[in-house]
Amino acid sequence: MRIAFIFNPFKYKVHEENLKIVQKYFGMFPPLSLAWAASIAREAGHQVTLIDARTLNLTKDQTLEKLKAFNPDIMGFMMTTYMFNDTLAWIKYMKSHLKIPVIVGGYNLRIYPKESLSHPDIDFGIFDQALYTLPGLLKALETKTSFTDVPGLIFKNGDKVTVNPSIPVDFNDFPSPARDLLPNELYAEFPTERKNFTIMVTSLGCPHNCKFCEAGGTDYNPRSPKIVVDEITECINSYGIKEIDIFDYDFTIDKNRVIEICNLIIEKRLDVSWACRSRIDIDNKLLPLMKNAGCTRIYFGIESGSQKILNKIEKGITLAQIQQTIKNTKKIGIKTLGFFLIGAPGDTIKTVKKTVKFAKSLDLDYVQFSKCLAKPLTPLWKDMTSLNGADYWKEWVLGKETDRALPRPWTELSNEQIDRLTKWAYISYHSRPFFLFKALLKMRSFDEVKRKACAFFDMLFNQESFSKEDKDFAAYHEKHKKPE
Repeated sequence: MRIAFIFNPFKYKVHEENLKIVQKYFGMFPPLSLAWAASIAREAGHQVTLIDARTLNLTKDQTLEKLKAFNPDIMGFMMTTYMFNDTLAWIKYMKSHLKIPVIVGGYNLRIYPKESLSHPDIDFGIFDQALYTLPGLLKALETKTSFTDVPGLIFKNGDKVTVNPSIPVDFNDFPSPARDLLPNELYAEFPTERKNFTIMVTSLGCPHNCKFCEAGGTDYNPRSPKIVVDEITECINSYGIKEIDIFDYDFTIDKNRVIEICNLIIEKRLDVSWACRSRIDIDNKLLPLMKNAGCTRIYFGIESGSQKILNKIEKGITLAQIQQTIKNTKKIGIKTLGFFLIGAPGDTIKTVKKTVKFAKSLDLDYVQFSKCLAKPLTPLWKDMTSLNGADYWKEWVLGKETDRALPRPWTELSNEQIDRLTKWAYISYHSRPFFLFKALLKMRSFDEVKRKACAFFDMLFNQESFSKEDKDFAAYHEKHKKPE
């Protein structure tokens, strides 16, 4: 069969955790989930294409022309809860011209499988991972056999939506994502220093239980060090990639695995810079080895400068640990990024100001201030749905809700106050003359200078004090590649 995967653009949403300007410059990332699905389908003997319409800056019509040229038998899309309606609009448009089935996947399908397939333009869904589900569906379509034996498949039988049980997967069994189908030269994130840039995921799940995180308490499923380094080697040799951001929830959770990965990178003398996410309670003995293996940035979940707030969100760390780890990381020559929450449980104007002051004292190279949000599957979401007896995200997926700022009953701060404080936090942190001077000296390319300068002045002059809908929103494209 011929299957086409499409990654569509999406607009800024008022209910998002990021400010509009942050979302604008957040980055152009490869659609890794779709690249994995493409690789899985190809290994099963099918012909595939992947159109990254977001990064290529394609319109619906331009994307449709590419689809017609490929002549697919089925189309695949990734659906996040927050951008569900953007993707649904693209599905409706493509399906009105190409009368072929549509399959969707993504984290949203694990939470709202039946609600997602309630829309007539969506024919199939993948409940969990695509490893067995996608080849099983394509084979069933080819042989015109029953869908009931396809593990993890969501399908329709008349008005009824059926969700087949999924089976566990070993992340080691996944092939490398089909990066040969992607415009690798166009990807970048806000801190990117080298091109080409890509992202990797080397483990699934996170055993920790932070109240604001949707991955808390999920099974840890890592890929082996050899497979990880083989993929890094492929990225370098086949796609000219010089910088990789590892998107694991906590890359350093398994000390011995990190040691083996770093040793293999050093042994192979791989010329690559990489970043990762880590908890603050990282074993500091790992830092020199990570630095020698090419780690240039670590993104730490700090969340607050108030110990009381950290305890409320069940972060399991202390302010003293934060200070020591950041000090050790910077001393070894690795740049630091701190994730912080504004409007966390128990937050007040006083605690937010304390958090920003604490962030400044750490002298972090980068910061991200996010508005605390009750995301689907998080403990905060479970508390909200229990308290209100209603689920905004479910109604959003069903098309019965509008994009709006969501209530935050865990804090005395209003949504307007949270928006204003978040904007103030960014400007206050980045406007310090010495910080600006040091940041400028560290920049390595004109693209990096332009990206960061544009973001800084956009935040100063174009970020509204209270988030509003923006029908003309467009993410920042570092380069524009004309459609072929």
